[in-house]
Amino acid sequence: MLPARFAPILFGFLVSGLMSCVVSGIATVKALGMVEGVFGAWMVSWSFSWAVAFPTILVVAPLVRRLVARLTKPA
Repeated sequence: MLPARFAPILFGFLVSGLMSCVVSGIATVKALGMVEGVFGAWMVSWSFSWAVAFPTILVVAPLVRRLVARLTKPA
């Protein structure tokens, strides 16, 4: 188990991985169609997009949390 202080980084890692997987998969299939080699092309696309998505979410997440806090009422 990881210490709780790593929770935001782990969250960003998992969310960016899952979202970049889904989005790159959809974009790859849309661009190439269901052809031979589409899985390999998807994995290449996913690895690049995850490398961009992970640091992006680490920077953007705190800004989004603040925006959400301003747009919602406290419980």
